[in-house]
Amino acid sequence: MPDPFADIRDHITHITFDCYGTLVDWETGIRTAIANIAGTDNPELFDAYLETEADVERHKFQPYRDVLAETLQRLADRFTFDLPDERRYALADTLPDWPIWPDTNDALTRLKSRYKLGVLSNIVRDLFAGTCQHLSVDFDLLITAEDVRNYKPSHHHFERMLTDTGGDNSRILHVAQSLYHDHVPAGQLGIRSVWINRRNESNQTNATPMHEFPDLKQFADALLDG
Repeated sequence: MPDPFADIRDHITHITFDCYGTLVDWETGIRTAIANIAGTDNPELFDAYLETEADVERHKFQPYRDVLAETLQRLADRFTFDLPDERRYALADTLPDWPIWPDTNDALTRLKSRYKLGVLSNIVRDLFAGTCQHLSVDFDLLITAEDVRNYKPSHHHFERMLTDTGGDNSRILHVAQSLYHDHVPAGQLGIRSVWINRRNESNQTNATPMHEFPDLKQFADALLDG
């Protein structure tokens, strides 16, 4: 099998990640939290959540904690479950406990031995701090929606990342699960990306990741041991 990283392994200096989906099993976290809050495991809730959150993020910027609160309120209105005012942030409160993928920490530790690591996330820093308690490394770079006052797939996260790392996009490798949020804007800015396709999805976008892996372990194996 050809080595997918032969030409760039020794050239790249930074690996950046999307967090929720790539490092964190956000789908399990959200499904479990919404089912508990709504008192039902209606499978339609998750699809409605994805559509609603994306719509909320397209409008005037508000911190992710408030994005989750508005999204949850819209779901409560649509699916007619009770959501008292004091439970407005119930979904956001669960975020620091969303499960880490089993392969995440070992892969991060191995990659950290050779590269600087960063996170580009549609999050606020205090919620990410809760997630960091479950991660094995300290990141060299963190860029949140709170920092750039915008949400991926806008270019703001990536432009800030390029500024903070010296502006050479050839030295960056971005690793993410979401084609829509990450690979499309990365490609538009000439940033190489690797798709972590944990759910064996098909690519229905115009994004062109340089390679695809089913998990972070196999990505780390290929990059470090190739």
